[in-house]
Amino acid sequence: MFLEQGVTPQNHFYKYLLGSLIIFFMAFVGQVPMMIAFFFKAAKDHKTVPMTNEGLMHFFEPNTTLFLMLLSFVFALVGVFIVIKYMHNQTILSVTTARTKIDWKRVFFSFALWAIVGIGTTLIEWFISPSHFEINFKPIPFLILAIIGFLLIPIQTTTEEYVFRGYLMQGFANLSRNKWFPLLMTSLIFGLMHLSNPEVAKMGNGIMIYYIGTGLFLGVITLMDEGMELALGFHASNNLIGALLVTSDWSAFQTHSVLKDISEPTFGFDVILPVVLIYPILLIIFGRKYNWSNWKEKLTGNIQ
Repeated sequence: MFLEQGVTPQNHFYKYLLGSLIIFFMAFVGQVPMMIAFFFKAAKDHKTVPMTNEGLMHFFEPNTTLFLMLLSFVFALVGVFIVIKYMHNQTILSVTTARTKIDWKRVFFSFALWAIVGIGTTLIEWFISPSHFEINFKPIPFLILAIIGFLLIPIQTTTEEYVFRGYLMQGFANLSRNKWFPLLMTSLIFGLMHLSNPEVAKMGNGIMIYYIGTGLFLGVITLMDEGMELALGFHASNNLIGALLVTSDWSAFQTHSVLKDISEPTFGFDVILPVVLIYPILLIIFGRKYNWSNWKEKLTGNIQ
């Protein structure tokens, strides 16, 4: 079973605290190139480095900013693998899935399904409210964006999934010896990690329902499916398709996307629609396709 693979006598919870610090340090090391680039450009252009998220996001050309932002996740992922292998003496597979090997068909199915939903809902929004968007497509910058996106965004999302749905979920399972506590804690921490996103500043704390709800959804499909494959595919699709399709002046990713949202952001039902409607539908689809059963035990049961 997925959680049980990380529950061993030698995996004391202090190891997860120390491991998390190592991963955080590696992510910080990965941010050094961005900090150097900021100060170098500021000195060259005789400017001061902006102290706000919005200022930092517009300091460089969007593709450069995106590349520098995503680079830190490469270092963080290396940190995750080092901690799992050398601190916890586990295989990467044991933190990925309970299957004998990673099921890539699950990854690609989840990716494709959410890509269809993402593209479809974006087109619907565009047709319903065309005044909220403007065409932002520029062939060469978009091509560069696509290359950066396909290479690095899956690394970013994979890092987040290994940290939250893999490493920390098994860590909280070691601490609590049940399944509901790891599910709730990783969902809450995942949501709170997005507090610094510019979307929160624009829409208010209500959008945390979306972030925490998304973390909960990813945790549920990981526990029900006994592995992270579906979560890996979904998360990669969500960030990649979003980066390629729509950007805005207030979003976390500033990109040369096809469309630009020029509307004034507000927190409304549309923001939490995925949590209350779309995610439950996806759970039904995944559940029927992969014959999920015994939901209560898999989501709230105890770990021996």
